[in-house]
Amino acid sequence: MSSFPVTRLRRLRRTGALRDLVRETSLSVDDLVMPLFVAPAALRNERLPGLGRHTVDSVVRECDELLALGIKAVILFGLPEAKDEEGSGAWIDDGVVQRALRALRPRFPELILLTDVCLCEYTSHGHCGVLGSDDEVDNDASLELIARTAVSHVEAGADVVCPSDMMDGRVGAIRELLPQTPIVAYSAKYASAFYGPFRDVADAAPAFGDRRGYQMDPGNVREALRECEQDVAEGADLLMVKPALPYLDVIRAVRDRFDLPLAAYNVSGEYAMVKAAAAAGDLDERAAAVESLTAIRRAGADVVLTYWAKEFAQWQS
Repeated sequence: MSSFPVTRLRRLRRTGALRDLVRETSLSVDDLVMPLFVAPAALRNERLPGLGRHTVDSVVRECDELLALGIKAVILFGLPEAKDEEGSGAWIDDGVVQRALRALRPRFPELILLTDVCLCEYTSHGHCGVLGSDDEVDNDASLELIARTAVSHVEAGADVVCPSDMMDGRVGAIRELLPQTPIVAYSAKYASAFYGPFRDVADAAPAFGDRRGYQMDPGNVREALRECEQDVAEGADLLMVKPALPYLDVIRAVRDRFDLPLAAYNVSGEYAMVKAAAAAGDLDERAAAVESLTAIRRAGADVVLTYWAKEFAQWQS
């Protein structure tokens, strides 16, 4: 290797075209999935436009716009009309996600429809599984309900199911019932402080306690690799790390260890922080968003779930 002055790395940075030619990490709408919330009533979010609520009718209009912008995949989250201890609104035939899927599937055959499979939006207590007699989440009793939810989504038109509950064994329970359906496993989902805006829009905060008993400790990375290994063994097709930006090292560790496609969730708190800083005039939102999404891709993510998907597509058009 030569050194300065023979080597001048700045030579490849002089023009935009040359910088593009030698760029190591690319970012396009093809890499992004747009999260969408479907509820009985719409709710606009002027401060965080990616975190509004849609009705079944308005989510159809939204997907029409997204496809026109080149976005090819969405993930649906549902808010039921009523909640109960089991979260039965997650799997009933006329649930809000099921109705949205039946409205979207025939109209947009080319759109990839992913669904979040969890009970937290549907349970009256706000936890991701059913509770035992001690008010702790009963892992094994929750598996049948989570798998039932996944089946109901596929029967309504989902292409891909994404279990986010972090119950041990849930990928295997779903795979047994859905041998042909792609599963995106939220394999390394941390008990994070960055979920606040999501919990507000999805009305999914726990009524008591927290989720540290089943979501991961932010200090652990070797455990994340064990979680991924278990999900691979149970039949996952893609792995996911959530959140993304505070866990870039975890994304890289998973990428280096496993050959499966890797997704990362650029969560609501990450999105909200940049929005707030941009509103205060402290940074350029577009530049910061693109830099953030590029960092997630550079760390090793093949797919990024992000509330910026629509805005990014508009910036590129």
